[in-house]
Amino acid sequence: MRIGYLVPQFPGQTHIFFWREVQALEAMGHKVDLLSTRMPPSGLIAHDWSEDAIARTTYLGQIKPLNALRALSGLLPRGLMRATLREGPGFARDVAVTLSAAQALKAHATTAGLDHVHVHSCGRAALIAALAQQLGGPSYSLTLHGPLSDYGPGQRFKWRHAGFATIITLKLLHEMQAAMPEDLPERLTVRPMGVDTEVLKRETPYQPPEKGRPIRLFSCGRLNVVKGHQDLMSAMRQLLDQGVDVRLEIAGEDDAGGEGFRKDLEAHLRKLRLQDHVKLLGAIDAGAVKAKLLEAHAFVLASWHEPLGVAYMEAMACGVPVIGTDAGGVRELIDDGSTGKLVPPKEPTALARAIRELAQNPDSALHFSAAGRAHVETHFRASLGAETLVSEILATRQEP
Repeated sequence: MRIGYLVPQFPGQTHIFFWREVQALEAMGHKVDLLSTRMPPSGLIAHDWSEDAIARTTYLGQIKPLNALRALSGLLPRGLMRATLREGPGFARDVAVTLSAAQALKAHATTAGLDHVHVHSCGRAALIAALAQQLGGPSYSLTLHGPLSDYGPGQRFKWRHAGFATIITLKLLHEMQAAMPEDLPERLTVRPMGVDTEVLKRETPYQPPEKGRPIRLFSCGRLNVVKGHQDLMSAMRQLLDQGVDVRLEIAGEDDAGGEGFRKDLEAHLRKLRLQDHVKLLGAIDAGAVKAKLLEAHAFVLASWHEPLGVAYMEAMACGVPVIGTDAGGVRELIDDGSTGKLVPPKEPTALARAIRELAQNPDSALHFSAAGRAHVETHFRASLGAETLVSEILATRQEP
């Protein structure tokens, strides 16, 4: 098949999963057309594959008034006005912004001979695919990566016309079924994101912290208040005050390319006098993330909310013990006390206690290392997502 693969602001700092899934689809013999709304800010383009991805991505987001008018004239007879009245003014605004992109997607799909478009978002990118389909373009599907409230208006319109959808956790599936049961496509599949377990693995055995030596911690996630990096810093201050020698590196950048929440974290770091113990690395590529993971005694993420957590998966695949927060759908990935350790979000003291206990119990660290790797290898391989997409597309195309 020839599959359109639409990701907003591609390739962003957290988009390694999408790149892996595209590679898995191509390894299965399918042709993939990369599509996006627009490029992310330059400070967030950090992967060693970013240039290749940009070169082969068609960007749809430029607003072209003539194309928008052409799309509008084609959509009005199809009930767009009724949908706008039903969905509200926010939907009308999003339609106005995405009309020309929808026309561009339809034209590209016709020229390229796309069989289907999969959208890794339920935001405006999903609206682009839905409008293109209403204009006579290809069938489309969605992946829900987080709470529906994160993805803007018009959800009934986006979901009602989708051929199928994948949802990354059971928790999110149940929320969707309760929120709008009459507007969901018949085919709904729970399929978590995954990681390349052949790339993310150890060549040498994991070594737990040694008594009298610094504990090396690594964290990776966007610099955003909901990622809880400020809570992790506060936990670091508590550990140091207790005489525990810890070092932390945080990979990731804010959505403004370093001019946003990073400034708040830098101020918090200075206030806690952690300059010698905490480093903000900015956005780094996947190879550098793997190298940092393999050097770490533990991976720690203090998110206030996390739909599931690819960063956890990457650490577990590399045999690094993980300490996280029992927030969102993380419990569907990390079994507390078995494949990792979970603490309540927004509680630096509990986080500090979990780090200290792991450092003092090398047997627990070794157990989490082995159990985490085995769990991800079995249930969260990147190839599983590609296999699910292909089987769902084929099933949808065979339906009358």
